Amino acid sequence: MKFLKDKIEFPDIREATREGLLAIGGDLSVERLLYAYKRGIFPWFEDDNTILWWSPDPRFVLYPADLKVSKSMKQFLRNCDLTVTVNADFSGVIKACSEIKRNGQAGTWITNEMTKAYTELHNMGFAKSVEVWQNDVLVGGLYGVDLGNGVFCGESMFSKVSNASKAAFITFVENSDYKLIDCQVYTGHLESLGAIEIPREHFLRYL
Repeated sequence: MKFLKDKIEFPDIREATREGLLAIGGDLSVERLLYAYKRGIFPWFEDDNTILWWSPDPRFVLYPADLKVSKSMKQFLRNCDLTVTVNADFSGVIKACSEIKRNGQAGTWITNEMTKAYTELHNMGFAKSVEVWQNDVLVGGLYGVDLGNGVFCGESMFSKVSNASKAAFITFVENSDYKLIDCQVYTGHLESLGAIEIPREHFLRYL
């Protein structure tokens, strides 16, 4: 396990553990984050831990053409009173993602340092947010990193009303021209929408 210092570098991703943990430490500078994402590496850690860097194998991804939308969800999207926007309230989305209660998590991995770093990425055009509004109230959304190469790396999503995060994800994917959506690690929620696991080496070809 490599402990990172000031120099922006990472070990060969083949040195990652079976769970995908590659390195510890470093910082969340824009330069390091972009360097990491372009190499299939992302940070994830709880609020009381040192920064942990991951590159899991297999990788959980969605090919936009394979997006699955159930008949009931299509009907919901046609008839609901939700409005979806892009980059209308990045700070609101990342704040809500950090505060939402999640099963199996005692705290949040979206720390103040993480929020500041991704907000800076957003201000530079490398991070996007998707918002879901109901009566002008933010009720769902997601954010992630856009590498400018046809790959969008999803980071987190939240929902305060039924199906709001699904509405954000589906609408975003259907109206984008990405070749691949990086979902990082398996969740049943995203599997139901068509995400699958692929070998890490296949994912890296897209980067």
